[in-house]
Amino acid sequence: MTPKAIIFDFDGVIADSEIVSARMFSEALTAAGLPTTLDEAVERYTGYHRADNLIAIAAHWGERTPHDLAERLNAHADALFAVGLTPVPGATEFIGSVSHLPLAIGSSSRTAYLNKHLADFDLADAFGAHVYSGSEHVARGKPHPDIYLHAAQALGVHPSETVIIEDSPVGARAAVAAGARVIGFTGGSHARPSLTERLAAEGVEIVLPGYGHVAAHLGIGERLRTAM
Repeated sequence: MTPKAIIFDFDGVIADSEIVSARMFSEALTAAGLPTTLDEAVERYTGYHRADNLIAIAAHWGERTPHDLAERLNAHADALFAVGLTPVPGATEFIGSVSHLPLAIGSSSRTAYLNKHLADFDLADAFGAHVYSGSEHVARGKPHPDIYLHAAQALGVHPSETVIIEDSPVGARAAVAAGARVIGFTGGSHARPSLTERLAAEGVEIVLPGYGHVAAHLGIGERLRTAM
């Protein structure tokens, strides 16, 4: 059934950026003497705001954590993200197909980053002012539901009338807690075989591997479903 509104996470749902972020954590932490594989970085740090990840890293590594780790991560991130991002396959086409619905972003990333890459993907007009950051617009980030409750209220719809598309277990937990219909999404490059099970464990409505499947699940046009 087509929802009254759709709220998207951004990293790993619209931008194929979670794999870049995980590579940043893996490479920067390993270089700092805190050996971390790419798969470990995907599992531990996907979906959280970087400040929360820094707390988790310090808790995990204790006194081995360098005092300047935040600066090291920022420098590594700047180098990796400088080459630009690409959209998740099918994301721009799907968003174009649902642009008649109220749409919003509910992300852990900052709005300056979100707006830059939405503009790069020619998607800024699809969302307008409805680009919301868990680190700027609400007091509590994911896994708390605040960012999704805020976005639904701004769109003028009840959370139960919205679909939220999420790629991380922590984000899915937030979306489910908001009372929305939640699609677990595994179409990003960071998705590992275990992600489907981890998303399902959070109570999502369904886990889908790409936007063609999302379109079919929501009953959106046949041409779109077969094009992705």
